Amino acid sequence: MMILPMTLEHVPQIAMLEKICFSDPWSEKSICSELENPLSYWLVCVIDNTVAGYVGSQTVLGQTDMMNLAVHPDYRRRGIAQKLIHALIAELKARGSHCLTLEVRPSNLPAIRLYEGLGFAEAGRRPNYYSHPREDGLILRKEWVC
Repeated sequence: MMILPMTLEHVPQIAMLEKICFSDPWSEKSICSELENPLSYWLVCVIDNTVAGYVGSQTVLGQTDMMNLAVHPDYRRRGIAQKLIHALIAELKARGSHCLTLEVRPSNLPAIRLYEGLGFAEAGRRPNYYSHPREDGLILRKEWVC
């Protein structure tokens, strides 16, 4: 298992994971555009040349938003999401970011437990943030000292 910065070769597998994991998946073109965005930083977890999971983020003025986090169903319950988040936070600290914010569906209890276990705390709600199905977005945030 290797955690690596996303490259162009990872994009097709990430796009496939988006389709498997989300009701409103990002397109391959949208994911690819993140490679050109200086505000973005994405990591992949590769096992035997397969992207088992990934996390994407964007940082503005020291504040980072987690855009996407997904682990292929065949690779879940192996700590991949936790390893991706730890690696992301380590890099964000090195880059001068002081916090990480994300949205999660209130119905996604496994994800909420993961984030709370990593020190994220509820910071608010975004009404009707998600569609397909429509649901609020629970805002979670983790802060640290650089």
